[in-house]
Amino acid sequence: MQRLWRATINSWNGLAAVAHTEAAFRLELVVLAVAIPLAFVLTDDGTRRIMLIGSLMLVIVVELINTALEKLADRLTRKRDRAIGQVKDIASASVGVALTLAAAIWLWALVARLTA
Repeated sequence: MQRLWRATINSWNGLAAVAHTEAAFRLELVVLAVAIPLAFVLTDDGTRRIMLIGSLMLVIVVELINTALEKLADRLTRKRDRAIGQVKDIASASVGVALTLAAAIWLWALVARLTA
C-alpha cells in the first residue's frame, strides 16, 4: 500500500510540474474539461464517449512523454546538438499524430451526430 501511495504522489508531482511549466499541457487540460461534457452531448453511446474522451486523454499522455523527453534532453546538454534536436522533433511529432487521431475521432462523431 505504501508503494502505491508513493507512486500516486510521484504522479501528482509530475502532473503539477508539467501543468506549471507547459502552456500546451494546460491548453490540453482545458480542451479535455470542455470536451468531457461535449462528448455526452454528441452521443448517447458509451463506447463512442469513451473513444472521444480517450482520444484526448491519449494526447495528454503523449504530451507528458514528449515533455519528459524534452526536459531530459535539455538536462543532457544546452548546446545545439543535431541528434538531440532530432529526438525532440520525433517526440513532438508523436504529439502531432495523437492530435490528428483525436481530431479524426471527434470529426467522425460530429458528422455522425449531424447526419443521424
